[in-house]
Amino acid sequence: MMSSSVTEEHCSEPPSKKLKVQTEADTNNATNNSLPTTSVEMAKNGDQTEIDEGLYSRQLYVLGHDAMKRMGRSDVLISGMKGLGIEIAKNVVLSGVKSVTIHDEGLVCMADLSSQFFLRKEDIGKKRAEVTSPRLAELNSYVPVSHHTTALNEAFVSNFQVVVLTNSTLETQLALGEFCHSKGIHVIVADTRGLFGQIFCDFGKEFVVVDTTGEQPISNMVSSVTKDKDGIVMCLDETRHGLESGDYVTFAEVQGMVELNQCQPRKIKVLGPYSFSIGNTTNMSNYTRGGIVTQVKMPTKVSFKSIKQSLDEPEFLLTDFGKFDRPGQLHIGFQALHEFIKTKSAIPRPRNKEDAAAMVAIAKEINSKAAEGAKQESVDESLITQLAYNATGDICPMQAFIGGATAQEVLKACSGKFNPIKQWMYFDALECHQEDGTDHLTEQECQPKGSRYDGQIAVFGDSFQRKLESLKYFIVGAGAIGCELLKSFSMVGVGCSPEGRVTVTDMDIIEKSNLNRQFLFRPHDVSKPKSDCAANAAKKMNPSFNIISHLNRVGPETEHVYNDDFFESLDGVANALDNVDARLYMDRRCVFYRKSLLESGTLGTKGNVQVVLPSLTESYASSQDPPEKSIPICTLKNFPNAIEHTLQWARDEFEGLFKNPYDNALMYITDPKFIERTMKLPGMQPLDTLDSVKKALLDERPNDFKDCVQWARKYWQAQYHNQIAQLLYNFPADQVTSSGAPFWSGPKRCPHPLNFDFDNEMHMDYVCAAANLKAEVYGVKGSRDRSCIQNIISEMTIPPFVPKSGIKIDVTEADAEASAQASVEDDKLETVMKNLAEPGTFSNLKLTPLDFEKDDDTNFHMDFIVAASNLRAENYEIPPADRHKSKLIAGKIIPAIATTTAMVVGLVCLELYKMVNGNKKLESYKNGFANLALPLFAFSEPISAPKQEYYDKSFTLWDRFEIDGRKEGGEMTLQQLMDYFKDEEKLEITMLSQGVCMIYSFFMSPAKRKDRLGMKISDVVAKVSKKKIPKHVRHLVLELCCNDTDEEDVEVPYVRYTFR
Repeated sequence: MMSSSVTEEHCSEPPSKKLKVQTEADTNNATNNSLPTTSVEMAKNGDQTEIDEGLYSRQLYVLGHDAMKRMGRSDVLISGMKGLGIEIAKNVVLSGVKSVTIHDEGLVCMADLSSQFFLRKEDIGKKRAEVTSPRLAELNSYVPVSHHTTALNEAFVSNFQVVVLTNSTLETQLALGEFCHSKGIHVIVADTRGLFGQIFCDFGKEFVVVDTTGEQPISNMVSSVTKDKDGIVMCLDETRHGLESGDYVTFAEVQGMVELNQCQPRKIKVLGPYSFSIGNTTNMSNYTRGGIVTQVKMPTKVSFKSIKQSLDEPEFLLTDFGKFDRPGQLHIGFQALHEFIKTKSAIPRPRNKEDAAAMVAIAKEINSKAAEGAKQESVDESLITQLAYNATGDICPMQAFIGGATAQEVLKACSGKFNPIKQWMYFDALECHQEDGTDHLTEQECQPKGSRYDGQIAVFGDSFQRKLESLKYFIVGAGAIGCELLKSFSMVGVGCSPEGRVTVTDMDIIEKSNLNRQFLFRPHDVSKPKSDCAANAAKKMNPSFNIISHLNRVGPETEHVYNDDFFESLDGVANALDNVDARLYMDRRCVFYRKSLLESGTLGTKGNVQVVLPSLTESYASSQDPPEKSIPICTLKNFPNAIEHTLQWARDEFEGLFKNPYDNALMYITDPKFIERTMKLPGMQPLDTLDSVKKALLDERPNDFKDCVQWARKYWQAQYHNQIAQLLYNFPADQVTSSGAPFWSGPKRCPHPLNFDFDNEMHMDYVCAAANLKAEVYGVKGSRDRSCIQNIISEMTIPPFVPKSGIKIDVTEADAEASAQASVEDDKLETVMKNLAEPGTFSNLKLTPLDFEKDDDTNFHMDFIVAASNLRAENYEIPPADRHKSKLIAGKIIPAIATTTAMVVGLVCLELYKMVNGNKKLESYKNGFANLALPLFAFSEPISAPKQEYYDKSFTLWDRFEIDGRKEGGEMTLQQLMDYFKDEEKLEITMLSQGVCMIYSFFMSPAKRKDRLGMKISDVVAKVSKKKIPKHVRHLVLELCCNDTDEEDVEVPYVRYTFR
């Protein structure tokens, strides 16, 4: 990355203290009526004719190429560079618009450090915009960042497609808002005041939304269409069609009623889960069979009122159904705040009752004069008082939430993708205060202390700040959510005193695609550890941040690091993970150590937050999403009907050709017990496994690249010609079932074999990729020279296909399962074993099984997947997928965008405030779900931990038996544990296990039972598991099956057994 350059803009007048708006007439001769020259441009800033899929890949799966191209033509102005402004600007720059100009007329002061994460102490006294601009520009080399430090005027504003106002007066909002509305410029107003936030959007009189939800268009297979005045479409009853009345659809591959194919979108009316009507079909041909119906996203027009009109006739987006009356009250309240600041030339002082009373009086006056659409029955004095108390508040989590949502509105304005906020959104998080009220918060407690946390102290007080600073927290993961957590934790002061600390761990390294949303990383960080870079970046934001970075995976293998001492010292855990297994593991650890857990996740524009509180709520594991629907084996092998099927088949091919056989071959060479274990596998697995080892070590072992090319060409013939020809030999195109129906109908698409063609680029793509991957496995030098590969192929003789009789092809899932369970013919297995040389003969062979890596465009992995999938799609006449879509499906990529991540982490940290305040009531906490595309916000109380009982004792997942087995001169024996439960708990243990080891059961042989009962419990565990208990382990988790005094089975908690 080239060093940034700054050219100084000379102003004819000193910068104004307040945002000043001049009319166009005032500036006919002004020099600032065009884009400012004060800019920071990185190496490629502004060069965005082609979308960099390597950088934007995860975001492209959210927005799509068309929306990104429209964004690439949009110039955005963001006014106000305090905490909220920088949060919006950060997300917009990361997203990849054409340019961003930041505007601010003020100087950096200590209070700005509360939430403006690109400012430092040494910046105090400098121009806020000038200091921020180069640091903002580092986020994305494709987006030019300019700064403007003089008053805005209409001529200057006219250069932008989107204008965002933060920290602005109501007069400015009205003046610029009316001007922008008249000129078709999209305007957004955003503001935060402590625990309160506000967003307003005006995208003009006729704003076109091209896609309201961003969801993939629904496709279904058609089973029938009636010829009627209101034709009814029936879909195959495998799955519900998922459409809604008012949706539009079109058709393809319909036989008979061909007029439907590629028809203009037709509006539907849903009749049932598998049927809908499409209007008049009487003038069409008779339906015969087949067809695919696909949803069509239709553009919709949305009309916005100007801000002046909208103040009097507000439309609200409700963010919390539990606060139904809040938007209207806060609409009056924010106007009252503006009026207070205008008349008093000051912001209401924190916890100052006089100022709060004055603001309440103003609110009442405004409400009395309000238009009918905005007037409230009465002003909520308590709420307006709290708004006055919060007016000087400046807290990072609220900036993150409002800033993330606002930035998404900017992208909507630029692209027309997703439904915009219409038109006012108000949000508050007063539950963050203590449950017993805020009377303890005095004006003195909330006065500025001259510290970087003054914006937070104004809301929560100085004592609260000291609690935050002394916290010890564990952040698991330093990806997108992890970066945002580290930013927020450092800004609010978590772990920033000598007693506090934050530990972060992540074993991943930084990749280019991370830079689009993991904003603590820069291009020069690529290939470095995430946790180290993220920790260093967060430390720069707040030098007092006590951050320790680890490169560990969390799991049983690192429990010597994250041991009892580590967990017991923590105040809580925040997950920033991207997989369910790690989340479940951390959930178990938090339950065991009784630590709170802040859990969150994102999927495109969707995000969720879950709060797990010891002894109060259920845990993460208490409820899980349903498992992902799998594709039937017979569909993958013989009857694909969608590109998802061919892509999964291609991924299976990759594993079966370049990884699994070589993993097995290496185990055969190095593990003496490999054969013994393999022979115990069920069904055909022993034969398949050993046959793949034989092929890897002998039959298909290449000597040079020529052998690799020849293998790839032969395999192409086998997969895309011979296999399909054999399938058609078994089931010809005109085959009928026993009932007389066509065999090739419904979800079964009749395939055709392919013939290899040098001039077909996809055919050569496949051979080139497969040959090079084969070569890499064996350490053979590969080649990208297609003329060389073509010469090798041209010398080959491919034998013609001869169909085989007696070949059984699985038609149903039951057939596939039966084939998998079929017993191995001993003579076949014996033949393979006989022809497989002794492991020692391969000791010098170097094999490298390939782990699929989707994001390296030079490694041939995606080249193979795309070619393999699209060739199979061509076999079955399935529309192909480009590389971008193929990578999403085959790589199981989770779509992601910076706006959602910021919004979600804002909500997470608001929940953290509640924990620090010691709130214990469920209703104080909120599990949240949001979809910024719709937009939708939904909050609910966490679910309480389910209770169970034995005798008259109730318990939850947080409860357990605490047994200290340490005794003078030794340790508790198993018999003593049994006696303890019988005497003290009136429970008879019938079975006892530790992990996967059964250490006692009532059906054990008497000799074994007698032997174990006399042993120390830790010795029994070590003996049964055949493993020494690691030195760092002080406790064992014992699971019990018990009978009560009536000899009935009862559910009981687990035992935490302490033996060291």
